[in-house]
Amino acid sequence: MPADSTQEPGIPGDRDQGAAAGGRAAKGRRRKTRSARRKALLVTAWSAAGILVLGGAGAGYLYFKLNGNLKSVDINQALGSDRPTKVDNGSENILVLGSDTRAGGNRKLGGGTDDGSARSDTAMIVHVYKGHKRAGVVSIPRDTLVDRPSCTDTHGTTHDAARGVMFNSAYSTGGATCAVKTVESVTGIRMDHYVEVDFTGFQKLVDDLGGVEVTTTKSIKDPDSHLDLAAGTHTLDGEQALGLVRTRHGVGDGSDLGRIQLQQAFIKALTDRVRHLGVLSNPKKLYDLADTATKTVTTDSDIGSVTDLASFANGLKGISSSHMTMVTMPVQYDSADANRVLVDHTKADQVWKALKSDQPIPKAATEGTATGSAKDVVSSG
Repeated sequence: MPADSTQEPGIPGDRDQGAAAGGRAAKGRRRKTRSARRKALLVTAWSAAGILVLGGAGAGYLYFKLNGNLKSVDINQALGSDRPTKVDNGSENILVLGSDTRAGGNRKLGGGTDDGSARSDTAMIVHVYKGHKRAGVVSIPRDTLVDRPSCTDTHGTTHDAARGVMFNSAYSTGGATCAVKTVESVTGIRMDHYVEVDFTGFQKLVDDLGGVEVTTTKSIKDPDSHLDLAAGTHTLDGEQALGLVRTRHGVGDGSDLGRIQLQQAFIKALTDRVRHLGVLSNPKKLYDLADTATKTVTTDSDIGSVTDLASFANGLKGISSSHMTMVTMPVQYDSADANRVLVDHTKADQVWKALKSDQPIPKAATEGTATGSAKDVVSSG
């Protein structure tokens, strides 16, 4: 949920490395993990609006099996040079999308028809500060009206620009490349990486983790999302977790903004769960997590192999939920349509300027903007 205070990036000497999944085991067992790393796949997981990336450093058929699970998109080739300049200050920007595909197993979870179409149900810009000890996460409401630039998808098809369309139409129109180009057009910030997570994979991943504990301050009930939670502490299984991050009618004002606040709270709980889950001592659980995760994500081609993904994820494992500032892109309700929001450009520019400069997001950037009335409804258990 949106942070209440400005956080400083990159504290040197941060010792909060914890027992991340695939990272170190609990204190007192660090020497044993060296042997485990040689014998099993190294799994490092870190999540922000649903990012959870796992990679391996194993060998033999396990490596090739996991590598074969991964799907990647060559964003750089598709977009070419018509992009913001990369800022070389040690930081990284990652666009994370939760895809609402209507094909196969996702039909039951997402509703609609099995027509193979897809939408970006969740979108977050994850800014990893220099030193990789802190992160700033900016959620982009899917109902935001934006000017979508022309873009060429990975199949070589060019899609015309469009004015005043919903943000998530970029993905449904031209896939990952169009989504990335739209985000770069709106923010002026180059996305260094792209990670996409789908519904079915997200649900199974939570189940493989043994559930995620959250506390709700009020009851949440939404038949459309198959969610019925009383106020209190719960260990959510995969179906419940998916219902929580998708509900927009169970709590708050029924807008996408309220759903975003629930998503941000769940991501923090998921991050803590992963960091404190010691799986290196259980090779079977380790492999199941890696197998599910590599089937779940689609990435840009720069991190499109198990070894590259592991290296990338390993650099993020020091970021705990307490070192994540989570906000929503500054928007205002559209007076002409209660179901849409408009970018508050003056305040949003403060956010983009801060991220470009690798600086904390100022509190003033989100004050007085539209909210979803679901803040503090969910927290880590």
